[in-house]
Amino acid sequence: MVIGLIWGLIAVNFNLEEITIRWIKPWGTIFLNLLKLIAVPLIFVSLVKGISGLRNISKLSSMGLKTLGLYVISTLVAITIGLLLVNAIKPGNTFPAEKQAEYQEKFGASLFEKQAAAEDFAEQSPLQFIVDMVPENIFMATTDNSKMLQIIVFAILFAIAMLLLPAKTVEPVKNFIDSINDIILKLIDMIMITAPYGVFALLAALVVDFSGDVDLFKALGLYFVTVVLGLLIIVVVFYPLFLKLFVRKAKFRKFFKGIIPAQMLAFSTSSSAATLPVTLKQVTSELGVDKEVASFVLPVGVTINMDGTSCYQAIAAVFIAQVFGIDLSFGQQLIIVLTALMASIGTPGVPGGSIVMLIIVLTSVGIPIEGLALILGIDRPLDMLRTVVNVTGDSSVSTIIAKTENKLDLSKLCDK
Repeated sequence: MVIGLIWGLIAVNFNLEEITIRWIKPWGTIFLNLLKLIAVPLIFVSLVKGISGLRNISKLSSMGLKTLGLYVISTLVAITIGLLLVNAIKPGNTFPAEKQAEYQEKFGASLFEKQAAAEDFAEQSPLQFIVDMVPENIFMATTDNSKMLQIIVFAILFAIAMLLLPAKTVEPVKNFIDSINDIILKLIDMIMITAPYGVFALLAALVVDFSGDVDLFKALGLYFVTVVLGLLIIVVVFYPLFLKLFVRKAKFRKFFKGIIPAQMLAFSTSSSAATLPVTLKQVTSELGVDKEVASFVLPVGVTINMDGTSCYQAIAAVFIAQVFGIDLSFGQQLIIVLTALMASIGTPGVPGGSIVMLIIVLTSVGIPIEGLALILGIDRPLDMLRTVVNVTGDSSVSTIIAKTENKLDLSKLCDK
């Protein structure tokens, strides 16, 4: 990121723009294409694996339904916090109008197509949104990144069908999905190895595109602050209130102290999946959650609970729209809420997974994914912070579920 920034400034001041655009920028484009390449198979396989793996909910229906319900509620709150902040602060509006016009001209065709589609949508039935969620041909949907919501719906239906069939019948398919999931996660690992080079190329080209304009850095700085503020509100305001609502005697200070080791590992690895063993240890030994509850709730959380990621996706999507001068309607922001919620279910708990899922959110409302170039350069520290929030959310819900199941040692969370 730093080298890309420095190179971009050097290129602007020493007439190296053509070299940057012709020989460096293509590597950033390749990196973006790799992210787009993996988006469709990732969302399908992750969702099917995550939902079909919840078979034991049938045995633990009470705990299972409460777990899913609390995870959905916390994710919706996180997305709402993100949308409220980005609409109030408007970090993308610091771009001058001429720069917005320049980007609109650059990606004008796709923008006008999406705007026309939005106008058509306004004249259709209020239920058209639901109609559009159901694919008439899944193979056609998989060839169009703007149809991600249809792929998500098909994946959910596919996984539910697997749950309703005897385990022995679907075992070969489940093993196949597990293998494909491992392959896709390895592909993400391989793609993310190239991330530093892709980020260098994208940021260098971005600085050249904006001719070193200070407005670019002002907007990115404000965007960074907006995301961090959203994550802080979730951790220091929402989670304490959420915990206090169900576990009245709990002290959030003790809760926070108990999960610090898991938070630190989450911060350093940017992977909630890699942090899971430590999270399990801290939640059971330091927070007093029964092992049976923790071993069910936390793995489910790694799969479907991504509060920090969802908040970031909402802010990032609206920020990029603001930069492009796209005025998102209430209906489009509602689509962002729904898509970010569903995408969070399929976001793998590995570094860089949320960037791939952000493509789904962007395409769902017609925001050019080229806007990812704006935020990729500063995404790594935000990814680290998002993972901390995700792990904290998993721990909070597991504590609440343990309390509702009378399997929480309150002495661990209360003052003596």
